[in-house]
Amino acid sequence: MVEQSELLWTPSPDWIAKTELARFMAFLRDTRGLGFTDYAGLWRWSVDDLEGFWGADFFAIKASEPYTRVLASSGMPGARWFPGARLNYAEHVLRRERPGADALIAVSEDSPPAGVPWPEFAAKVRLVATQLRALGVEPGDRVASYAPNIPETMIMMLAATAVGAIWASCSPDFGAKGVLDRLAQLKPKILFCVDGYRYGGKAFDRRAELRGVVAGLEGLDRVVTLKRLDPDAPFDLGVAATRFEDLLDHPPVAAEDFAFEQVAFDHPLWVLFSSGTTGLPKAIVHGHGGILLETMKTLAFHMDVHAGERAFFYTTTGWMMWNVVASMLAVGACPVLYDGNPAYPSIDALWRMADECGVAFFGASPSYVDIMRKADVVPKERFALKALRAIMPAGSPVSAECTGWFYANVKSDLWIATGSGGTDVCSGLVGGVPILPVRAGEIQARQLGAAIEAYDEDGVAVIGEVGELVVTKPLPSMPLGFWGDETGARYREAYFDVYPGVWRHGDLLRINERGGCFVLGRSDATLNRHGIRIGTAEIYRTLDHMPAIADALIINLDLADGGFFMPLFVKLKPGFALDAALKAEIAETLKRAYTPRHIPDAIVAVRDIPYTLTGKKMEVPVRRILMGTSPEAVLNRNAMSDPHALDEYVAYAAGRRNRQHEQEARA
Repeated sequence: MVEQSELLWTPSPDWIAKTELARFMAFLRDTRGLGFTDYAGLWRWSVDDLEGFWGADFFAIKASEPYTRVLASSGMPGARWFPGARLNYAEHVLRRERPGADALIAVSEDSPPAGVPWPEFAAKVRLVATQLRALGVEPGDRVASYAPNIPETMIMMLAATAVGAIWASCSPDFGAKGVLDRLAQLKPKILFCVDGYRYGGKAFDRRAELRGVVAGLEGLDRVVTLKRLDPDAPFDLGVAATRFEDLLDHPPVAAEDFAFEQVAFDHPLWVLFSSGTTGLPKAIVHGHGGILLETMKTLAFHMDVHAGERAFFYTTTGWMMWNVVASMLAVGACPVLYDGNPAYPSIDALWRMADECGVAFFGASPSYVDIMRKADVVPKERFALKALRAIMPAGSPVSAECTGWFYANVKSDLWIATGSGGTDVCSGLVGGVPILPVRAGEIQARQLGAAIEAYDEDGVAVIGEVGELVVTKPLPSMPLGFWGDETGARYREAYFDVYPGVWRHGDLLRINERGGCFVLGRSDATLNRHGIRIGTAEIYRTLDHMPAIADALIINLDLADGGFFMPLFVKLKPGFALDAALKAEIAETLKRAYTPRHIPDAIVAVRDIPYTLTGKKMEVPVRRILMGTSPEAVLNRNAMSDPHALDEYVAYAAGRRNRQHEQEARA
C-alpha cells in the first residue's frame, strides 16, 4: 500500500544535469550572474522578479519589432506584456523545420505509426496558409475546425495562425448543439470539417450533425472538407466548399517566399472554451506571445520535453492539451498524435504505441490508470518502453495509489510529473520539477513565474491547509478576455470577483511546508470527468427540452482511487416515472447533443431541486455533502428557498456511504 507523500523516486545527478531546467539555471548563472542552490530559490526569484524571469531570452523568441518593456502594467485584470513586440506563433513552430526528421507521428486505431517528415509538414502549412489568404482570410478573422487529432488538423491550425487568423476547434464527437454553443459566438469565416471519425472500431458519420452546424453559423463563407470515412460518399453541406486536398494542389511555396503575419504580442491566437457551467461556454481568447512563452516554459521546465524526443499526451482536439501538444513542435519535440479509443483494438493500445514509437514523455488522465488497474494490465511485462523516462498524469486529482502504480507496473526509474492548470491559461500552474524527488499523490511544486497561493476565506495565504487556488501576479498566458465581452464584466466576474486584483482559479489547493501541492478538485460546480471539464449548464440546457423533466441537478465527485462518480438528480413532471426507458432516453439525449462523457453514472428521481433564496441552484453544497461534509458545515438552510429540499440529498449521501462500507466489508 502506497502512503500519501511517500518518497518514490529521486533524480540522479546525471539525470538532473541533462534536464532543461538545469540548462536554464546554468544560463542564468552565465548570463545574469544568478546562482540558485535549489528549486525553491529559483521559484521565489521567478515570481518576485517577473520582468527578469519572463525577459530572460532562454528560448530565443524572434520578434520582428522590439518590445519597449517586459511588463508595462502589472495590475489584474489588464496586465500588459511586451508592448511593441511583433511576432507570430506559427513562425516559431516552422523555424524547427529540418530535413531528415519527422515533425510528428500519426497513429490511429486502424493504422500503424506513420511519420510526417518536416519538409512535407511545413510545406503543407505554407500551402494551406497561402490558399487561406487567397480565400480572403485576413488577420483577426476566425477559422474553426471540426476534426480529430490528426496531422491535417495541426496543419490547419498552423496555417490559420500563420496568416493572423484566430483559431478554434471542436472535437467531432460533439453534437451540433455543443458545437454551435461554442463556434456560433465567433462567427468563423472558414470551417474545416471531416465527414466522420472512427472510435472503438466503429465509424461515426457526422454529416447530418455538420449540416446543422453549418446552418447555424452566421457569416460562414466556406467549408473545407476532408473525408475520413467513405471517399465516394457525397459531402454537401449546403454552402461553398473546397476539398482540403485541393488546397494542397498548388505549386509549393518555399520557406523564403512565405511571409508570416507579424502581429502584436497580444494579438489573438486562438479561442478555447470553458465548460459552460453558468451559461454558454466562455470563449477564452489567448494571444500569440503569451501562449508561446508560457507553453514553451511549461514544456521545457516542467515537462522536460527535449528537442528531438518523441512526446505523447492522449487528448482530443476539444481539450486544451491538444494545443499544448501542438506547442511541443515549438521546442523541437516530435509529438505523437493518437486518433481513437485509447483501449482499442486492445486495452494496452497506448502502451504498445509508446513502445513502437519510442515515446520518451507519456501523458494521460488518472482515469486511464484506473482502467489499466482494473484490467490487471502491467505494461512492463508486455513492452520494453526503453525510451520512456517521464509520465504526466493530468486532468483530475492524482491519488497516491495512481502515482505508485507507475513505479510498480511501468518502470522503477521514472519521473512522474503530475500537473494541474487549466483551459483558462492553456498551461499548468502547479506541476512537475525534474530536479526534485517524486512523492506519492503530491504535485512537486508551483511552476516558475506562477505566483500561486492557497487562500482562506479571508484572502490570507495558508500553508498546510486547504484553500482556494489563486494567482497573485499576472501570467503572460492569462486570457486577453472573453470573446464578445466588450466591457470585460464577464471576465472580471469569472476570476476576480472574490479576491479583487487576484485571480481565483476555481480549484481547491493545499501547499505543504516543502512546497508540494495537492489539487483537491473544483471549488465550484464545474464537472471534471476523465480529464474533460463539463459545464452543468450544458446538461441543463439539453434536459430542458425533455417533456418528462421539470428540473435537474448534476454534480461530479472525484474519488479517492482517481475515478469519478457523476449522479444526475431529476425532478419529474406530473404523470412521469423514472423507469428504464426514461433513463435510456436521458442518456441518449445527452450523448447525441454533446459527448458520451456527458452521460451520468446514476440518475436519481427527487422531489425537488435545492435553490438559494436568490434563485441559484445549490450544486456546490450538494457536492460537498456527497463527499461526506455535514450539511451544517456547508450551508445555511435559512438561505434556501425551501429548507427541506436538501433532505433527500442528505439521505442519499448517507445511503451511498453505507453501501460503500458494506462493499468494503465484503471485500
